[in-house]
Amino acid sequence: MHHFGHIAPEVRQRLFHREPGDFTADSPPAMLAAALGATLYSPATRPRLADDVLKQAGRGVVSMVLCLEDSIDDAEVADAEENLVRQFTDLATRPDVRPPLLFVRVRAAGQITDLVRRLGPAVRLLSGFVLPKFTEERGAPFLEALSAAESAAGRRLFAMPVLESPELLHLDTRGDTLAGIARTVDKYRDRVLALRLGVTDFCSAYGLRRPPDMTAYDVQIVASVIGDVVNLLGRADGTGFTVTGPVWEYFRHQERMFKPQLRRSPFLEGRAVELRQALIEHDMDGLLREIELDRANGLLGKTCIHPSHVMPVHALSVVSHEEYGDAQDILRPERGGGGVLRSAYTNKMNEVKPHRAWAERTLQRAEAFGVAREDIGFVELLTAGLPA
Repeated sequence: MHHFGHIAPEVRQRLFHREPGDFTADSPPAMLAAALGATLYSPATRPRLADDVLKQAGRGVVSMVLCLEDSIDDAEVADAEENLVRQFTDLATRPDVRPPLLFVRVRAAGQITDLVRRLGPAVRLLSGFVLPKFTEERGAPFLEALSAAESAAGRRLFAMPVLESPELLHLDTRGDTLAGIARTVDKYRDRVLALRLGVTDFCSAYGLRRPPDMTAYDVQIVASVIGDVVNLLGRADGTGFTVTGPVWEYFRHQERMFKPQLRRSPFLEGRAVELRQALIEHDMDGLLREIELDRANGLLGKTCIHPSHVMPVHALSVVSHEEYGDAQDILRPERGGGGVLRSAYTNKMNEVKPHRAWAERTLQRAEAFGVAREDIGFVELLTAGLPA
């Protein structure tokens, strides 16, 4: 699979200087972590879940979480598990099926080994599990169960812990909680694909809910936690993990909510204000700003609860021609000794040593999401990727 694989090859050629790279569920963890993109959540109770998964794959989704936790009622868990096993089995029997990376969000550690056993041969479609409310005390049993399930399944299974507990939010317990999480995920480093942030739970602890014109970074108590998580767990020195962006909870009912307006707007002739106005009218301006702030604060990818959020995340994840040129210049072998050079775009100075980690991460993102042509921006990428 690869990002933007759902659009025609001739369109991709017009959009990309370097097309997104191919990857599979068996690709190296670093590539998979970078390529997660917009991870779409879906309740495991959906009666046509297998069809939904394939429909979203056909619209550009490359990672999904099928949820047995907060998205369903406590009384629905047993039925949801049965439905999940049934839908995986359905997918596994379809010829030439190419689902996205599939993860299951569980409630308890015992569900991991139980579900792997019940899935049988269909476990080949499972990439791993999402572990809720992760702390050292609660997380260790999940990861131990994952190790046992991996052995039973005979295939690699990843964990994506969700950092959302009150202990992590509260200032008096944050330091110890973060240190415990760091010890736990480091012990199971080979199995931890990415760390996910549960900002909705953070807000809940203080009775907060950000409005659609504000981002998570405008809620200072939340922004402080994100900063501390990245500080300890997102370092670029080889000890860090991929940390994904928080969920955006606002959407309109129709997935094609702004494509007609984009088509009518003369943004392709340089009037980007029209695009911004179209997006503001559809409650999307906050999402776009939050995606940009996610990356500026060290996060990659995003939790999504609605299909309309997927393409904005992916379009803003594509590396620009300018970023790519700067990253390549910084990482040239002859620059190994450091120094400063002017950007080929003549608008900034690139310092080789301080910007090296940024350049390495940029080229990793380029491998996953591609590099736009010099005259291609977010608008063209977004509109090309939206459903027809």
